[in-house]
Amino acid sequence: MDESSASGRMNHYEKGRHVPDVETLRKIAQELNVPLNYFLCEDDLSAELACLISRLDDNSKKALITELEKLEDLELEKVVEQRKNSPEIAIDIKDL
Repeated sequence: MDESSASGRMNHYEKGRHVPDVETLRKIAQELNVPLNYFLCEDDLSAELACLISRLDDNSKKALITELEKLEDLELEKVVEQRKNSPEIAIDIKDL
């Protein structure tokens, strides 16, 4: 990106007048030292996670996936247990 037009372009992106293409986003991400998917995050927490995950090596990313899957399983178990113990909810647990 030409430095003389960069400020104006960034202003147009910030104001929503123009949307950068993927290659431009990739260059901006490189300059800001963030992953490309950072720009697609819907909230600050997701953006922070994207940045942290992008710094991990592949083995650490695989380990994180495993831990998140365990966490997801625990949450699902909690929901199933709550439904079993709740007479107001007429859901057959076998259907889950």
